[in-house]
Amino acid sequence: MPLPEPITTLSEALCRLPGIGPRSAERLAMHLVQTEADEVRRLAQILVQARERIRVCSVCGGLTEADPCAICQDSRRDASLLCVVERPLDIFALEKAGSFRGLYHVLGGRISPLNGVEPEDLRLTELESRLGRGVTEIVVALSTDVEGDATSFYLAKRLAGKGAKISRLAHGLPAGSGLEFADEVTLSRALEGRRELSA
Repeated sequence: MPLPEPITTLSEALCRLPGIGPRSAERLAMHLVQTEADEVRRLAQILVQARERIRVCSVCGGLTEADPCAICQDSRRDASLLCVVERPLDIFALEKAGSFRGLYHVLGGRISPLNGVEPEDLRLTELESRLGRGVTEIVVALSTDVEGDATSFYLAKRLAGKGAKISRLAHGLPAGSGLEFADEVTLSRALEGRRELSA
């Protein structure tokens, strides 16, 4: 027996969310249609409010309620360090790690000619305009796939000679993992990024 049309429509809508496959979407849809109507209305209201209240920071491109965001407004942050990330979500990941105290710049993607993303589609002009404001180091924190590498090399070439040192996050073995679980590229980068141990 086929599912009623409202459930399939809801399931299709949920399936468009990242990380939600068809089976998960169907389970969520089934759960929602069996939940109290007031609870579903409350969830819908929360979704709409979140979408209406969150905006993009005009300085860094991160997600925020206030513009500029709390990080860009924080005078205790090191304004000489600028970390370039691909997406706003990357800022939250780095902040959770708690070891970076500089400012951020969201590119809004990475160069991918196959997907129609060229350098002019990224927030590169905004990045260059921030360099004259005391930035001495740009930390490139992009993914380590082919597109991330290509974008990193493009940035290094484009920003060379503009007064800031350009560095990239070290790549290596994840904490708590053994060598037998690492692929060749990860092992190679771990060796290249090795540091001296001091006694």
